Amino acid sequence: MKKGIHTTIAAIVIITLSAGCTTTHEQSGALAGAAVGAAVGSAVGDGRGRALAIWLGAIVGASIGSTVGKYMDEQDRMKTADILETRRTNTPTTWVNPDTQHTYTVTPTRTYTVAEGPCREFTLDAQIGGDMEQIYGTACRQADGSWKVIK
Repeated sequence: MKKGIHTTIAAIVIITLSAGCTTTHEQSGALAGAAVGAAVGSAVGDGRGRALAIWLGAIVGASIGSTVGKYMDEQDRMKTADILETRRTNTPTTWVNPDTQHTYTVTPTRTYTVAEGPCREFTLDAQIGGDMEQIYGTACRQADGSWKVIK
């Protein structure tokens, strides 16, 4: 389940990169987290427990998504997108947000192309309030230039 939570966090980070102005990043993160959490719950649940796993996954995902969406500001989202777009594979990029003092390191770990365009596997290390999380994910560039997590 911990890997599922990491996937949820990765999805939220990337989804909030291109969140629209009609919702807050916290709301966008919560919605994205709920969707990914429900998918994770579906994958780990079976039989009669599957509905409960989906429901719990959605709740946990929404909570994590809301938190990550709240802490990553526009500068952090733009930096993450830039790294996915421009940095070489296996080259970590670290920054400290000067306003929040949160530290992030993004490392693209594999790059490949699908019919729709380039995809990148990555790790994201985030230190927020003394807590460190390592997140693994895969994102693909969309036609509009934004990055969308696929795993």
